[in-house]
Formats: sequence, structure tokens, C-alpha cells
Amino acid sequence: MRNLIGPIALVLACPALADENIADQYPGSALYSKPVEVIPYVWSAIGATAPPTYENTGHNNNLSFIVTGDGVIVINGGAAYVLAKALHEEIKKITDQPVKLVLNENGQGHAMLGNGYWSEQGVPIVAHVDAADEFEEYGAQILERMKRYNLEKAEGTFLASPTETFEEEYLIEMGDFKIEALYLGPAHSPGDISVWLPEQSLVIAGDMAFHERMLPIFEDTMTADWLETWETEFETLGATYVIPGHGHPTNMAQVRRYTKDYLVYLREKIGEHLDNGGDLADAYYVDQSPYAHLHTFDELATINAGRVYEQMEFE
Repeated sequence: MRNLIGPIALVLACPALADENIADQYPGSALYSKPVEVIPYVWSAIGATAPPTYENTGHNNNLSFIVTGDGVIVINGGAAYVLAKALHEEIKKITDQPVKLVLNENGQGHAMLGNGYWSEQGVPIVAHVDAADEFEEYGAQILERMKRYNLEKAEGTFLASPTETFEEEYLIEMGDFKIEALYLGPAHSPGDISVWLPEQSLVIAGDMAFHERMLPIFEDTMTADWLETWETEFETLGATYVIPGHGHPTNMAQVRRYTKDYLVYLREKIGEHLDNGGDLADAYYVDQSPYAHLHTFDELATINAGRVYEQMEFE
């Protein structure tokens, strides 16, 4: 293996450019940005830190891949057929090794809607059983939402479920890599997994960890459970390098700051509000100013506060 310092240092030194106000960074491709080598043989196409739009083709999460020496493992199918195809074109520029496996980090559209392309290539697709169930139940709705913003860019996209599922871990030895796809516990959405490379001390965290943009809290996102999973499982990995689900590659301290610490902060604010007899209407406006610099703050802060209030009201 080559020295691990150079590539990650270059990525970390780059300014945070994946903002919703910045134009597509890779106009020659459907991808929002060109894949970068985070550490040797581990690449990621960093998505826009913005909601999915026509302009970013729904590429608002990180699409990663590992060139193992005996084949390529892709993490995330992408939000549309066109994105999966564009990622494959980039992989072919980097290596002649075939794509041998796709891992879906959860059951959301930007993880699974591109599965159709990979299924046409005959590539096995693996996800956690809860993520597969989520996509089975809501996939048609997810696809229709994508079609509304992506218009003609949605052409060719069709629903393709994972071909294999697991419950706790899916272990892979391929080429020079030992790879662990891990379900660490409840987090952002059903079936969230993290891909751990123990020998490289790198985790492709999926939506366990966010960076540069505010995390969204869904109706079924149990923040207390997410925090417990973080503290007892994710943090104990001791990763040196983190490719988050959203935002540039970074380290554990940064994703802790913008994921765990944010959840703790918001729950404390809502707890104080409840202790003072505050209602839901006012809960939307608890102070979140320490995180106002994050991308998607305007879209998500009040929604997050309301959902945490609804959870904590009955805890």
C-alpha cells in the first residue's frame, strides 16, 4: 500500500465547496463532482451539500468505491440510473478491474435508485434487511419524487431491490482489502450501514455521520437511539479517516461535532423548552445558532426541532 497521508491531506485542505449555491463542479458528467482518491485505492464522488435538485441530478450524497486489486466495490447505487452509469464511467477511467459488488448504505433514493443500472451489469447488490424492506415499501414513491425534480434525467431509472441482505455484518475479502459492512444499530434511517476498513482505519460512514451540512431528522429517526449507537458502536471503531454520508472526507472529531454534538445540543435545548412548559409551536424556534453556518440549515433546523420535541414529549 502507498502512504496514506497525501491524498487525505489534500482532500482535507480543500475548501468546503459542496454548497447549494455553487454550480455543478463537473459539467462534463451527471455527477456533481469528479471522484477523488481519499486514501490509496478508496475513491469518493462528493455530492452537493444541498437538497436533491435538477441541477445536481440528485447527487447530494457521497458515492464511493474501493479498487481492491481483484475488483471494485461500489458504495451506493446513486439517485438515478444516469448517476450510476456516470460513476461507472469514472471507475473505468481509473481501473480495468470490474465492479463486483454494490453496497447500499440505506433504503433512501440516493442509495438505491441507481440499482437498476448495476443490476443490468449483473452486479450483486447488498443491503441491510431493514433498508431493503424500506425500499420495497416506499420505492415507488421515492422514484416518483425523483422524477419530479430530475425530469428527463430520470429516464431509464427503474426499481431494483438488493439481491442479498444481511442483519448484523457482511464481511468481504477481495484483493488487498478486508471490508466489513456493519449494521451498528438504529441511526438516521432504517437499515443504515457503515463500511469499515480496519486495516486502513477508514470508515465509509453512510448516514451515521454528517459533515458540512445539517443532518435531517425524519419522522422515524429516533435521536436517542442514534446517540446510543454512536457512543457504543460507531465511536469505538476509532476511525482515523471518515467518509461521511454527506460532506467532504474528514476525521472523527469533525463528524462528531456536526452529528453527535448537534443531536446532544438540540435535545438539551428541547429538554429545557419542555421543562419550562413550552409547546410545539415555540419549539420550532429554539436557538440553533451555533449550527447556522451549516448548509441546509434554513431547510432543516425548524423541522428538526419540531420532530425532537415530538419524540422527547413522550420519553
